Parts: sequence; C-alpha cells; structure tokens
Amino acid sequence: MTVFKPIGVKSERILTRNKSIHLACDDDISGRDLALEACPCLKAISVLSPISDSIHLIHGPLRCASYSWDARRCVSSGPILYKNRFSTDIDEHDDISDSERKLAQTIRKLHAVYNPAAIFVYISCVLGKINGNIKTICKSAAKELRMPVIIVGSGNFLKNRDLGYKLACNALLKLIGSKTYLPRSPYAVNILGEYNIAGGLWPVRSYFEEMGIEVISTMTGDSRVKEIQRAHCAGLNLVHCSSSMITLANELKKKYGIHYRRVSFLGIGAMSSALRNAAEFFDDPCMIDECDKMISKETKRIMRQIKHHRARIEGKQAAIYVNGASKAVSLTKALQELGMEVAIVSSLSGDWVDRQKICDAAGCNAIIQRDLNTCDLKDLLVKRKVDLLLGGIKEQFLAQELGIAFCDISCHRTFAFEGFNGITNLAREINTSMNKPTRKLTVKKESKFDSLESPKDEDPALG
Repeated sequence: MTVFKPIGVKSERILTRNKSIHLACDDDISGRDLALEACPCLKAISVLSPISDSIHLIHGPLRCASYSWDARRCVSSGPILYKNRFSTDIDEHDDISDSERKLAQTIRKLHAVYNPAAIFVYISCVLGKINGNIKTICKSAAKELRMPVIIVGSGNFLKNRDLGYKLACNALLKLIGSKTYLPRSPYAVNILGEYNIAGGLWPVRSYFEEMGIEVISTMTGDSRVKEIQRAHCAGLNLVHCSSSMITLANELKKKYGIHYRRVSFLGIGAMSSALRNAAEFFDDPCMIDECDKMISKETKRIMRQIKHHRARIEGKQAAIYVNGASKAVSLTKALQELGMEVAIVSSLSGDWVDRQKICDAAGCNAIIQRDLNTCDLKDLLVKRKVDLLLGGIKEQFLAQELGIAFCDISCHRTFAFEGFNGITNLAREINTSMNKPTRKLTVKKESKFDSLESPKDEDPALG
C-alpha cells in the first residue's frame, strides 16, 4: 500500500520541559485510513454519546470536538445533556501543567453547572503522547465529586477505527457492576449495539417487555448511567451491532458469565429470529408460545401493509454500501423479503463471521467486496444496471449522477427501520424513491459532446 504525507502536515515537534516529543499526528498515514476518518477518539464518542445523562469532554484541541451529537441521529426519552459537546481547548500556548489545570477546572465546573451522572474524558492523540497526570486528576475528581469520571483512551493513538470501539467498550466495563440491582423479572436481557436512531429502539424494547422479558439496559441508545451500572444482572446479551459491541459482549461473558447472541432487528425474519432466540434461551414454554403468537400476528399485519409497495419494487436490483457487515446482512435479507435482488454488497468493517453471513444471504450472483472506493462502486453500478443504491449521505450524489434511486440507510436517517413496523417504513421509502415522478428528471443523458473526440494538443514548436 502506498504511504504518503497529506498536504499541510506539520513536521514540528512540541517542546515540553526541554524535551522534544514526536506527535502521532505527524506520522505517515495511509490513504485508506485518511479516507475512512479513522480517528479512535471520534469512534469512541459515536458509541458513548447516546448516554443521555452524561457529559462527554474532549481533552485536547477544540477541533477534536468537531464530532457533534447530530452525527448520529439518536433520540432520547429523557435528558438531552448528550446533545452538548465540551472541550478543554488545549493549544500550543499550554504546557503540561496548564493542560492538567484546565482539565481539573473543567471537570469541576461542568459538574457544578450540569450535575451529570458521569463524565467521559476523551484523550486526544496530542495529550495522549504527553500523558502526564491525567489518570490522577480524573481519579481525584471522581472521589471529590462522588461520580464516575472515566478516561476513554490514553497513550499512543493508532489510526485504527476498531480501536475506538474497543476504547468505548472498556469505558463501559468500568461502569458495569458498580450498582446492585434485583431484576423485576427472572428473564432479563441487555441490548448491545442499538443506538436508537430515529427512535428505532423503542418498538423493539416493547416487544421483549410484552413477552415478559425485562430490558435492564441498552448500550447505548437512550441509556442512562444507572442502567449501565446494573447491566451485570442480566442473563443474556443481545448484540445488534457486532462491529462496535462484540468486544464488550465477550468481556461480559468472561467476567460475569453472561452469554450473548448476535441478532438483528431489521426485517421481519431478523426481528422474529431475535425474539425466538431470547425466548428459547430462557426455555420457558409459556414465553415461547407467546413469542410465536406475537410473530404470527405481526407478520400478517405487516405483510398486508407492504403488499402495495412490494408489488411496485419486486424484481428490482439493489446495491448495499454500508459501514458495518452485520447491517449489510440484515439489509440483504430485508430487501429479499420485499422481493428485490441484491446485486452488490460492500461494507467497511465486520469480522469473518459477518462476512460469511453476507455470502450466504446474498447468493452466488451478487458481487461482494470489502471497502469499495467510489470509482469502483460507480463502475459496478453501471455494469450491473442497478435500480437502487442504499448507503449514506456521501453516496447520495453518486446515485443522482447515475440516475439511480437512493435510500438513506445511515445514522442520519429520519425513519426507524428496526422492528416489524420498520420494514414498512423501508418499503415505503424505497417505493417512493424508485417511483416518484421527478426521478426521471435526474437520469443522466448522454451529451452530444461525449461522442466527439477531444482535440489533440498541437506542439507549438511545430507551428
């Protein structure tokens, strides 16, 4: 892989106490990592920020706090403290003692003004290299203020997006087990990797409660610090997003003996399978019977609702371009339930288990490739004559250029696609995008200049 230095990277070093310290920001970075915005600090914030009654403080330069709360369209049923973002605003004028004093003062001031349930302190790569007494300061503040002050990451930050997920899981582990709790039901679960995008968590939670299963905590959509602290009392962990939460699920199994199941809430079959997995794990005949009745009832209702949309999109070809491999599997199965064919699948992350599931779900006719770049994706969309592209905001403009229908499946969407009602929303969005009258106006037509040969440059020396 070619390694290059981006334009504008500074080669200076920071001088602290007469010692020159090399910055991780000045290291060579690959083009792929740069394109993926692989900052572990930002990935950790994306996992922990939905905890609605906590404060997220970035200890570093102000620009490191650029990952705003609306990067994930998470919603809360209670506190809205998570919508704020704070920074100690360390710059080149601050030495080690100044940065430590700023951190201590900021933590105490935030506690006095907002009175949060916990404060997460994210250490940027600049401060991570300097290190200092950050751990001592946070430990002292936690003891004085009588609240958790948790450090998220320290030391040398590698440019690896998966590292950010591990740092977030380690931060959650520091909270879990610090509160005692007696579950109301003998059947209790935690939902991991569900971030309540557009309120998608709430109907899913109601399904489990209707079956008699208590949801002790959700990590981290619409969650509270108190709920996370008692998560060790659950009997089962349901992992929705394995890319970000599989590390936490494995650690909880080692430390507390809590088993986990990989599930998905997107699509009729996936939602039904998640409910059955929970019911069969607790091995209660009454619960299993109640689960089967609920699935049968909801399936009949949803099939009636999507009948009209399914008739208009059946047989069309779709391409999936997402970050997580587990989401790609769920989308593939959901589109097949709507009668569509999946021609292209590309994801940026996921382990070998998720990728094998993609192959099994998409079939042998689909093109499955990891980490497609925009140019390759464009060529495949044209060659396979795809009718629909499901991706993020950045892929929307590519779809418009090619005259292909587009459906936003990223964390910026405004509709919930989880649960039984979620497949109705997905079918309606796809039908609207593919069959709206104005879509034919975006179809790219061949220009009369495209068929003309470009004039050859004349050599002035021959003139």
